[in-house]
Amino acid sequence: MFDYRNNLKRILNNTAGDEKSLRNGLAAIKMILGMANESEPAAAISRTNEVKVNDKQVKLLLTGLTDLIATPGDPAAKNTSLSAIHQLTFFPKIGNKYGKNLSQLEKAIQASNTTKEVINRKIFEQAVKPKERPKRDYRKGKRYTVIRLLAGCDLINSNNQRVYTLKESQIHSLNLKSGDIVEAVAEENNANYEATILRVVGFRKLSSNEVDSISTFKYAVVQGRIGHLAVSRNIKGQKLRIRGKSVLLPVDSSHWQEDNVQLVDGSIVDLAWYDGDIRLKKNPAEAIQIRWIYEVEQPKTTTTVKKKKVKVAKETAELIKLEMDLHYQRVGIAVGDNQNEAVLEGIVNRYHGIPIPIDAFQGKKKVMENQIKDLDIVILVTAFAAHDSAWNISEFASKYQVKFAVSSSKGYQAFERALYRAEKGLPAYEGNQMIEYKTE
Repeated sequence: MFDYRNNLKRILNNTAGDEKSLRNGLAAIKMILGMANESEPAAAISRTNEVKVNDKQVKLLLTGLTDLIATPGDPAAKNTSLSAIHQLTFFPKIGNKYGKNLSQLEKAIQASNTTKEVINRKIFEQAVKPKERPKRDYRKGKRYTVIRLLAGCDLINSNNQRVYTLKESQIHSLNLKSGDIVEAVAEENNANYEATILRVVGFRKLSSNEVDSISTFKYAVVQGRIGHLAVSRNIKGQKLRIRGKSVLLPVDSSHWQEDNVQLVDGSIVDLAWYDGDIRLKKNPAEAIQIRWIYEVEQPKTTTTVKKKKVKVAKETAELIKLEMDLHYQRVGIAVGDNQNEAVLEGIVNRYHGIPIPIDAFQGKKKVMENQIKDLDIVILVTAFAAHDSAWNISEFASKYQVKFAVSSSKGYQAFERALYRAEKGLPAYEGNQMIEYKTE
């Protein structure tokens, strides 16, 4: 409670006996006594407001943590949680009692990163999410037929003359195909676009003379480092195949015709190509184009290197390097019982491949087949393999068009050369043949 005694003494000492002084002194005393009576309710109101603020911040913190658990690394959830923590620490009672716990929670929230599983789930949710019905546009447009391009489409009139060309960003959500009949109007408000599609109103079948056949590869995963990016699989693990043959496709941002988007390791894209393009046979990278890049947050990866592998890396760094880049292909190493595995994995890593050990003493053919069918390359180390397994590996590599070579010994150079022959399409066995191994 407000202590008014000293104030009253000062007022009484300074009050004279005239009417004006007495009236002013009485007014001052009433004001002091009023402050004393109001101090208790004011303190209670302050405490009530503090509790309300605390409750609000706790609710925000719980909401942010719930979203962060459901979607690790979500920026909005992290910001909500961190903001609530900072507000709570301003209150002395909470800061003194739970300051250490809140500090640890803050560090854990900041360390939360988006994982590949979350990215894949977002992509699948985006794929199966019901399309929102667009707001009805009552404008009347002219009718055109869609001719799908590798990215975007042409709109042609009844005389088969091209009138407009639309970008992929305008039509991707519409899932248009060649032959769709649409109503469209010229775009007057945006200089980047020629026209706007109002609605899809029908479909007519086009002959092969009117439209080129297009194949697509959806949700392809970009792997590698900047300047050495490539696509070989999609998020389901299915291989990129052109005319039945597995392909490792180098990609970069120049394959994307619209916004200035930087491709990185982990980017998800849709690919498209004309089936009749003669470049597919000798140089598919020139024929295949990125149709769409999905906007997903990339996971932050932390690499942990075992001491054993670090030692291998130091040893191999001093050796001459062959002219070869595996572009993160999956390389099966057929050895037995993990023998000499670290050294051989170190060689594959040196050429930017993904080493996958295969137990060459495994007797079951079905198990062996499942190990090999999803590989890009398989190297059989005969010194570490059972005889029956060697035949099975060769058979399955041929069946699934996996690049194959044999290393006759466990030596570094023998395995490295076998890897080179497999990647370059040279003979699987070196034997007495004269084979040129180009170096960097």
